[in-house]
Amino acid sequence: MTSAPVQLEMADKSAPLKASERGFERPAEPPTEDLREQLFELEAAGELEVQRVPEPFIEVETKYGRKKKIPIENTWHHKSCGQCGHIPGYSTAIFWLNRQFGLDYHDPRDQTSCTAWNYYASSTSNPAAQAAVACRNFAQAKLGGYFPLIHCGTSYGHYKEVRNELLHHPELRAQVRQILERLGLPFVFPEEVVHYSEWVHVMRDDIAKKQIYDFSDITATVHPACHYHKLVVEDAIYDRDLYDGQRTAIVSGLVKALGATVADYSTWHDCCGFGFRHILVSRDFSRSFATIRKIERMKEEADPDVTLTHDTGCVTTLDKSQFSTQAHNRNVGIPVMSDAQFAALSMGAHPYLICQLHWHGVDMKPLLELMGIDHVKAWKEFERVADHLKDNPEEYLTWEECLDEQ
Repeated sequence: MTSAPVQLEMADKSAPLKASERGFERPAEPPTEDLREQLFELEAAGELEVQRVPEPFIEVETKYGRKKKIPIENTWHHKSCGQCGHIPGYSTAIFWLNRQFGLDYHDPRDQTSCTAWNYYASSTSNPAAQAAVACRNFAQAKLGGYFPLIHCGTSYGHYKEVRNELLHHPELRAQVRQILERLGLPFVFPEEVVHYSEWVHVMRDDIAKKQIYDFSDITATVHPACHYHKLVVEDAIYDRDLYDGQRTAIVSGLVKALGATVADYSTWHDCCGFGFRHILVSRDFSRSFATIRKIERMKEEADPDVTLTHDTGCVTTLDKSQFSTQAHNRNVGIPVMSDAQFAALSMGAHPYLICQLHWHGVDMKPLLELMGIDHVKAWKEFERVADHLKDNPEEYLTWEECLDEQ
């Protein structure tokens, strides 16, 4: 049965229901450990170094009421292998947003993969190797004077699990310390494990101030990434103004800030279909789950103009799986992109040169028209820059200057 999309405010704004009236109250004491305090205890014992979140930062409330610090700048961007390989406009949109606000950030060339696919999918690695890779990356960030900001939801979830293992297993800490000593690196762990979408979330009002396109006619469904809000749940950000704090505020808060409608649907809690091991060994299952369990439910229940998420695997699976069901005339065809791309487009980022929407599998043109973006003009500009690069290979290209020259 089709239902109209709903905004995330209560119907009676003058008297919103409290969580206690809905049969839910946050526990007086969080049911999980305070991992940050445990990190500080290990530091005091001389076991490792804790890298503090640099100022300026914004504190936000997590699932069980703790405050989490999100740095605004001086960030070291831990890139995603899937973003760089499949959705390059995802990463470039994040960097573009930082530049629009004049923020200091670093795009490292010495980062290694988090190797979480070994951990989640193939089981070919071991705890010491996994933890040492994490701490090796964190040490590189600390030595460069920047704080890690994780692009990939998988890396984010994996690093949180690594933190738990290091906190509770002294023998693992000893192994990692030995590896880092051989590399000539300090044993460093950040005070907070921060995902890029948390940065987008705390910047959402600033993004809205620089918004140049009207998104009020756009309806979006949101897929919250499992590795963000289900894995080490106490780190996820929640807000009582969004679903009364019953779902993570990430992505939905941005959509609301940009004036678009957030539409609800019944399978919001389900995996996107990626799931790691089965995307490798049972891809047909992944594609079927992504399209029939997720995209078709969104279509039938909300009929959104776009689906937004905040993880590499989620964007890839929800977007690029739709070709298979379109071939069978299923009820699919929803454009999918990241919150960073959505935010960048609202501020005037080029849909192809920055957000690189031509890498996506579902036609974005109707959505761009709804946003008020001239995709015909934008594509001609993209082709001009591509022709310039073909004739004049350059390591770096300022594409605005290229267009001015022509």
